[in-house]
Amino acid sequence: MNILATLQKTIMIPEKYKQMSREELEARVMEVKKQLGSRLFIPGHHYQKDEVIQFADATGDSLKLAQLSAENTYAEYIVFCGVHFMAETADILTAENQTVFLPDMRAGCSMADMADIMQTEKAWGKLQEIFGDTILPLTYVNSTAAIKAFVGANGGATVTSSNAETMVKWAFKKKERILFLPDQHLGRNTAADLGVGLDDMAIWNPITNSLEHEGDVSKIKVILWKGHCSVHENFTVQNVMDTRSQYPNMKIIVHPECRREVVELADMAGSTSYIINAIETAEPGSAWAIGTEMNLVNRLIKNQLNKHIISLNPHMCPCLTMNRIDLPHLVWSLDTLEDENNIIKVSPEIAVNAKLALERMLANS
Repeated sequence: MNILATLQKTIMIPEKYKQMSREELEARVMEVKKQLGSRLFIPGHHYQKDEVIQFADATGDSLKLAQLSAENTYAEYIVFCGVHFMAETADILTAENQTVFLPDMRAGCSMADMADIMQTEKAWGKLQEIFGDTILPLTYVNSTAAIKAFVGANGGATVTSSNAETMVKWAFKKKERILFLPDQHLGRNTAADLGVGLDDMAIWNPITNSLEHEGDVSKIKVILWKGHCSVHENFTVQNVMDTRSQYPNMKIIVHPECRREVVELADMAGSTSYIINAIETAEPGSAWAIGTEMNLVNRLIKNQLNKHIISLNPHMCPCLTMNRIDLPHLVWSLDTLEDENNIIKVSPEIAVNAKLALERMLANS
């Protein structure tokens, strides 16, 4: 089922949950967790609100949480505190006797939504006309199950921000060119770090169904889908310049979903786990400006009091879709596990090829 169809079937949260106090909501979560014990598993993504993350049985990035859900064979109910594509991945990897729930079905991902399957199939046909059978598709795990399945069916694999370099190297051993979906910035940063010139990269615009490139098309090595993270794209060169001016000794660390020019000016760039580890293991008294989602930055500020930490963009707000998962929605989801509300279920025909793309990544990284 596509996201639009899912939303059309979405049942809105009853008003009573919005009227409950925080104390009542927290007590209800603890009560349900105690009742269900090991039958319930609540994975929480790093970008979730503190009010939700406090109840997570595990925290991490999307793939890690999906893998932990699959490994937790005692858990019948997986209440995934993240966004839609993450819950899809968990459903793909978990067993038939496990059910994955998303507390708010409106919790999507703007980046994942920038590449739908119809656009991708149209693009693939046109790219085959231009380049022939010389392209291998790769997709960031921040993509829909349908896109993962398309990539798997066409010999490609998924990538994470941690293993993107490894997987791009793997892809270039298979084919002369790669199509990188859906985040152009991660694709560009990864390829550039591996020595691919920016002139050898082109952008595929899914809106105009056309290739954006100036120069010799035959020299193109990387085709970047014109998508981006709405949070990370908002970190700018001006943010870097302002931070350098105000805090000359401060280190700047950013996520590779940021624009290329921002990554080039930063001191360090890496995945969410990389950023967390860098901050947690940094010398006491060190100073850091972090270019990633605000809930995580605020949590690091609160937990690392012996360091000076700020957001690289002082006007940054948290990821709006991640923030749809709040305490009332979590409690509602836990109260209605038997009612089959907010279930994420990937069709078997999509799941088989999506899992193939994930397995290729796991086998080669």
